[in-house]
Amino acid sequence: MTDRQMLAAAEFARRNGVIDRMISTSDRTREEFDFTQRFPSPYRAALEANARNAGLEPTWVYGLIRQESRFIEDIRSSAGASGLMQLMPATARWVARKVGMTTTAPSASPRSTFNLRLGTTYLRMVLDDLDGHPALATAAYNAGPGRPRAWRAALPRAVEGAVFAETIPFNETRDYVKKVMSNAVYYARCSTTARSR
Repeated sequence: MTDRQMLAAAEFARRNGVIDRMISTSDRTREEFDFTQRFPSPYRAALEANARNAGLEPTWVYGLIRQESRFIEDIRSSAGASGLMQLMPATARWVARKVGMTTTAPSASPRSTFNLRLGTTYLRMVLDDLDGHPALATAAYNAGPGRPRAWRAALPRAVEGAVFAETIPFNETRDYVKKVMSNAVYYARCSTTARSR
């Protein structure tokens, strides 16, 4: 398909609520781009409220969700992680206990809002545990909090986040960190452009 055909197919997916297909199709264009297709902002009110409550940049949370679930609300990984932010059940229970929630099953609030609350809270906990370094926290979100600590400790000196990402010994986590952080930059740029219009 031509770029225009792919953009039209992506728009058809958007209109039918198939966000993951919209992103995947739009990502394939080579010369014509629609960044509202590539970097959509669904669940905006719930995401921004939960990010704000956790003291996180919404653009980073969007970047992480785009990589984790492509905004498929009821997705479940082969390992058992679920929801927009792909939380493992044990992690969800642990976070719920830490914040005083009595259940990890959504009741009154939609599943997406519930998953966003637990996910943003966990991301904040990881960020705090890793001295406020987003690249380290992103690596921890993917590989568990212990590994990035060990990787950082193995470095001869403190390094910038992009340099740290290149030193990650796991290909999956290295790729994940680079994509999430890149997504966050695009989301920040898209939101700045939208505000300036």
